Amino acid sequence: MKNVSYEDFKKLDIRIVKILKSEAIEGKTKILKLLMDVGSGESKTIIAGGGEFYAPEFFLNKKFVAIINLSPKKIAGVMSQGMLLAADVNGKPLWLTITDASVGAKII
Repeated sequence: MKNVSYEDFKKLDIRIVKILKSEAIEGKTKILKLLMDVGSGESKTIIAGGGEFYAPEFFLNKKFVAIINLSPKKIAGVMSQGMLLAADVNGKPLWLTITDASVGAKII
């Protein structure tokens, strides 16, 4: 594994987000479209994997850890503006969730 400099790590904006809306994408079984509150009244749309393991309702109104400043990328016709973080447990994403931090709190 290659080392990453602290300067590169500091470029990532990792925050606590809350999922406001979650929906399946027609014709897709492994990904979902999520609308996340990233704090300060701002929301972003992302595509998340794990659709074969989690129903869209799983995400609603829960807080997760996300990178919110990735370059936007079009996935399945949707512009994804970030990424939820998860551990890979035997091929299944185990989402990093949190209960006590406020939406928009920066991970340091």
